Amino acid sequence: MSQRRPVPRLAALDGLRLVAALLVVCYHYLALSRPWGHDPSTIFPGLHHVAEFGWLGVEVFFLVSGFVIGMSVWGPSLGDFAVSRISRLFPAYWVAVPLTALVVKKWPEVSSIRGWDDVIVNLTMVQAGNNTKNVDDVYWTLFVELKFYVLMALVVLCGVTYRNLLIFCGAWTVAAALAPSLGSTVLTAFAMPQYAPFFIAGIAFHLMRRFGPNALLWGVVGFQLLLAQRYIHYRIASNLGHVAAEHLPSWPVRLIILAGFATVGAIALGAFDRVQWRWLSTAGAITYPLYLIHMFIGMTLIHHFRGRLPAPVLVGSVVALMMATAWLIHRFVERPASKWIRDSMKRGIADVRRNSPGRRPARPRAAPPAAVVSEESRPLHHAGVG
Repeated sequence: MSQRRPVPRLAALDGLRLVAALLVVCYHYLALSRPWGHDPSTIFPGLHHVAEFGWLGVEVFFLVSGFVIGMSVWGPSLGDFAVSRISRLFPAYWVAVPLTALVVKKWPEVSSIRGWDDVIVNLTMVQAGNNTKNVDDVYWTLFVELKFYVLMALVVLCGVTYRNLLIFCGAWTVAAALAPSLGSTVLTAFAMPQYAPFFIAGIAFHLMRRFGPNALLWGVVGFQLLLAQRYIHYRIASNLGHVAAEHLPSWPVRLIILAGFATVGAIALGAFDRVQWRWLSTAGAITYPLYLIHMFIGMTLIHHFRGRLPAPVLVGSVVALMMATAWLIHRFVERPASKWIRDSMKRGIADVRRNSPGRRPARPRAAPPAAVVSEESRPLHHAGVG
């Protein structure tokens, strides 16, 4: 029997995730008026016009997430897939929610907490589904990710094969394209037409990595790139306001999206296989906790100290503090808690299997590829929008 040749770790994905996170950080700190109390274009006249496109880091996260989750569904059972996602997402999140709530409660300068009931519900990560206010505005993307995981869980349930993943991509594309005109809120909620093109393209890029590129996969990617253009003005308006959507040129957004597709495509085709810098592993590890804590905590600190330090020094200090805090959360919360959650859930699933009458013993599954493409796809003993 032929052995799968070990593939180099795709460390470049970790680097791309950190770049995406820093784009979002710059957008929140340099492009929005909330942390400064007025339009920051007067403070950062040059950087402001670049940072106002930083929200596109979210789209890059979704593109990378499609790639990584597409890789991680090969081999694991449905239970194993659920365990890996829960143990990956929740430890850092359970720290970020109360930490953000405490900071905002202490200094309600950029946001406020309606009540501790909202904070408690936020710990479930499904608050968007029952119209509970997010403790931090960045959490909206987590609900999008959760819905993506539910869709991928259906693929795992049906059996992960090259063919089934392509059928899934095709069915999702049709649902996302038709949902707005069909008027179904449930279909629109799960088809996620604004973000589906990024997840689907990421899956296609993973299939290129795993099986090699072909015209069919390039067709899937190209079709998603075209569909992504449909919601550019919607995303500009939701991030910068309707006035900006009318007057801001859209070509930088289209160029950044194209660059994101090109970069993930180059990673899939092996252009960055030789990039194996060790620090990229740390970069990938801190990306998720950095994303979770940076917005309201960082904006509150900027607002609180904005008259006491020069603006560039203040922003640089807050970014450094957020990155250091993210590393501490990763090192002392994510790594031990992820292992404990994973082991505990596996024991629980084993109990369910053992006490389910009539269930046939599970056959051993094929081991996943030797390569680990990102922190998010590791066995999560140390825990990287996407």
